[in-house]
Amino acid sequence: MKDLTPRPEELEPVERASVDEVRALQLERLRWSLRHAYDNVPHYRAAFEAAGAHPDDCRALADLALFPLTTKADLRDNYPYGMFAVPRERIARLHASSGTTGRPTVVGYTRDDIDTWARLVARSIRASGGRPGDRVHVAYGYGLFTGGLGAHYGAEELGCTVIPVSGGMTERQVMLIRDLEPDIIMVTPSYMLSIMDEMVRQGMDPRGTSLKVGIFGAEPWTEDMRHEIEQRLDIHAVDIYGLSEAIGPGVANECVETKDGLHIWEDHFYPEVIDPVTGAVLPDGELGELVFTSLTKQAMPVVRYRTRDLTRLLPGTARPMRRMEKITGRSDDMIILRGVNLFPTQIEELILRVPELSAHFQCVLTREDRLDAMTVRVERRMNATLTASVEAGSRLATLIKNTIGVSVQVEVLEPDGVERSMGKMRRIVDERPR
Repeated sequence: MKDLTPRPEELEPVERASVDEVRALQLERLRWSLRHAYDNVPHYRAAFEAAGAHPDDCRALADLALFPLTTKADLRDNYPYGMFAVPRERIARLHASSGTTGRPTVVGYTRDDIDTWARLVARSIRASGGRPGDRVHVAYGYGLFTGGLGAHYGAEELGCTVIPVSGGMTERQVMLIRDLEPDIIMVTPSYMLSIMDEMVRQGMDPRGTSLKVGIFGAEPWTEDMRHEIEQRLDIHAVDIYGLSEAIGPGVANECVETKDGLHIWEDHFYPEVIDPVTGAVLPDGELGELVFTSLTKQAMPVVRYRTRDLTRLLPGTARPMRRMEKITGRSDDMIILRGVNLFPTQIEELILRVPELSAHFQCVLTREDRLDAMTVRVERRMNATLTASVEAGSRLATLIKNTIGVSVQVEVLEPDGVERSMGKMRRIVDERPR
């Protein structure tokens, strides 16, 4: 793979700043954001006053802990426009979550917010190895989901040629990769697996495409998955992170020269990690739930928003901003099976140790005689025989038992036996009675 490290002169000044300069900028912007939320969002005014906190109390970054946490329930309770801090006529765009577990969360952007978002995604693409003039194949979904349009605007901001494919129509995805010869693909990692499988079905060598970089996000994925993708495609596989409540994709990104965790763009977002149970702020280096406060958002500032994503904060390396480890899972995606806590990413890591099995899998939860049970449904690889795949399933069950400490059933399916994802993969299927 080609060295795609950016030259120092290609970076923005803040990407070359000292840690002290970043912290000073954060404090200035944090004080503005708290005041903006307090003055313009009734929910925040009431929540601050109930907690005995006032924007003037923030004299240092550590003082942010005085302010209350914000949850997705707060956003839903104020649906659709109650969390907005500017008049509705200043809103240039609306996005929303899927709303599969209740009311969707609606987020709004001013024109300046959209410009900021585009610059941050452009910064992320450049950190991933992208350059002006590159062709970017966007296979994130377009629409109310922030992925497609966020990637699109960022690639254009960097000066790239955008191929706005969106999700789905996998055969067509492969045709366009072959014919239009993109340099970069932006897509969920689970859907990239489907695209690679389709390449093989069409007789293409995945390592022979024009792709140099894959920018993968919107769902947790492991180092083993990175290795799988890089080996099969001969590309740099780089992680991007975002959430619509903060802005969308482009909150944090790995740097291609290190791939050692995602640098948070701290000039626009202040991160904390808290104990998911007590809410106490944890020191850098400890595992907990990621919390974000926006520093520059106009339309919909968020103060100490609980992401439910589990990670830890680490010092900067390729950039002065702090890094977050790859997301290990979500606190609301944790499976508690007969007293053992586990995450789908742990299952993925073990599956990828078994050569006969592919990374297409789901964890199916059932209840038998008042006891919870789990079956891992996983596909065999195309070149694995039926006999070999059955033995591989037994090996995976043993690996899970020995590594995680819980007994599960493993069902090895034929290729294409697991439902395909055109966006975020549904890793957990809960068939237990309510």
